[in-house]
Amino acid sequence: MRARIVSSEQVYEGRAVSLRRELVELPSGKRFYREIVVHSGASAVIPITPSGKIVFVKQYRRPIGEYILEIPAGTLRPGEDPEACARRELEEETGYAADELIHLITIYPCPGYSSERLHIYLARGLRRGAQSLEIDEDLSVVELGLEEALDAIRRSEIRDAKTITAILYYYNFVTKC
Repeated sequence: MRARIVSSEQVYEGRAVSLRRELVELPSGKRFYREIVVHSGASAVIPITPSGKIVFVKQYRRPIGEYILEIPAGTLRPGEDPEACARRELEEETGYAADELIHLITIYPCPGYSSERLHIYLARGLRRGAQSLEIDEDLSVVELGLEEALDAIRRSEIRDAKTITAILYYYNFVTKC
């Protein structure tokens, strides 16, 4: 048995997300309200250069008020395929295009309050393309070796969840296979 949605109302509709408030009834009969951030989904890319470096972007994130190191990522456009989104974001943010994209994993970054599904890809065969930043993007490209990236995670210099997930997945399930 699953929970039942008793009522649902859209509270806010924005460009990137919307907010829905639902009255939920569990199979036990318990009822509660839940606010859900509705997100169209996103793709992220762990780009590996021919020399084995990982390409990161360091960018300002207003919700936390900091510049952070993360892998390239972006929101899916309506009807967009996750792989196409990954290719687009890789080139827009880093100026690299990839000959090969391999889907690694799809995760739910914040399932307690958000519907977002994040598709993580590995990009190989990088070649120079054209960087094309959006108006709200202020970033620089940083390349680190895998050991440097793992050390940055250990030192809490990389704190972005998708980036940590991607690096550790790559290290444990791609490089060790």
